[in-house]
Amino acid sequence: MVTSANSGEKYLLDALDRVARNPLDYSVLYVNISKLRPKNRHPEFVKIFARMFDSIVGVVRGQMFVLSNGDFAILGKNITGSTVDEAVKKIRLGLSSDPIIHGKSTRDFAKIYYFPEDYTSFYVKIQNMQDEERENMDELAELPKRPITADEIDDVIAQLDTVDIPEIIKRQSALKVLAPGKFQVAFQEFFVAVKDLSRQLDESLDLLASRWLFLYLTQTLDKKTLNAFFYSDIANWPQQISLNLNLSSVFSHEFVHLAKNFLQPEQKLIVEVQLMDVFNNLPLYFKVKDILHAGGHKLLIDSVSPSSLKMLKLDRLAPDMVKVFWEPLLAYDDNNVLFRKVVDDLGEDNVVLAKCDTNEALKWGLEYKINTFQGPIVDRLEVALLQKSCPDAAHCSAYDCLHRKKLLWGSFRDECTQKEMLEELL
Repeated sequence: MVTSANSGEKYLLDALDRVARNPLDYSVLYVNISKLRPKNRHPEFVKIFARMFDSIVGVVRGQMFVLSNGDFAILGKNITGSTVDEAVKKIRLGLSSDPIIHGKSTRDFAKIYYFPEDYTSFYVKIQNMQDEERENMDELAELPKRPITADEIDDVIAQLDTVDIPEIIKRQSALKVLAPGKFQVAFQEFFVAVKDLSRQLDESLDLLASRWLFLYLTQTLDKKTLNAFFYSDIANWPQQISLNLNLSSVFSHEFVHLAKNFLQPEQKLIVEVQLMDVFNNLPLYFKVKDILHAGGHKLLIDSVSPSSLKMLKLDRLAPDMVKVFWEPLLAYDDNNVLFRKVVDDLGEDNVVLAKCDTNEALKWGLEYKINTFQGPIVDRLEVALLQKSCPDAAHCSAYDCLHRKKLLWGSFRDECTQKEMLEELL
């Protein structure tokens, strides 16, 4: 039996619930169709792949589920590695150029989760996929937008006075890997997501259409965000607080007030600035860096793509930290000399690999001596550890727990019966 992609995660979770009482001898073969190159994910190819693996379904008396991202999951009994290898060999003959099929190990493409030892981790994986698909559907349902104009920007800024900024500020941890299975919060980043801000204003406006108008808007937003910390419901703050700011915001009264009157003596700020902001005003960048250093704070260059590293003269800019965005193609790059030099020059603790959504991202980063990571997989790890120790975890989905943990304030956060646990730091 094969389920449809629209309901694959739901039906698979239902099936996992049914075998939870006696999972012995059950296992899941998970086939990463979504990791194939785009040309190899053509619908006709996927149908052929499904037929190839369908033979396994009969052998293990199991059930195949087609998930929302196109991956296959086969739940059955006594799935063996040799059975999987035979199916992968057939696909390898037809896909002579795809690196995930012809890599060092086929486990990146087809992996077996053995129960009961892998049951919990696999269940959480599928639950998180279902949550992400729900978020994607919400984004697709948004109204069409039109570019904001210069005539409208002042009215939008005036509307910020009506927005409860503390309710839309979110936080996200960057975790440092100390040892296998042992983590520590390196810092927490606090930010306002544009889509959350748009929902509080005129949703028909595309706030990002003009970079310069958006910059003008965020200069006011930065000040309101800095003030919002004094109204937060959070009691347990990390030692390092990261803020997304314009360079000019470091000179504001609100920034000085936060640094002098909010921070404890042991707490320090990491100011994250966009790469484009740096390029647009290098003299201001160096002045801001000096001011931050005088207060014992750090400057981080944000939003660095692997390709843009080639343009950066890090020896001249000398930032304290750099945040590089993970890209799936990096998984096939095991000898990036430039990247290794960046890590060596800045130091292992000062390069953050962000937007990490898979174990491959963490594995790749560790191979390059990076030990600090941020992104969806880090968020899920935090929540999984939280729910493992939370006495009310059974009454709260991982999706709700994750979103409550991100908030600083508000009624949705207040629904948590163990709010103090939302603030626990690894």
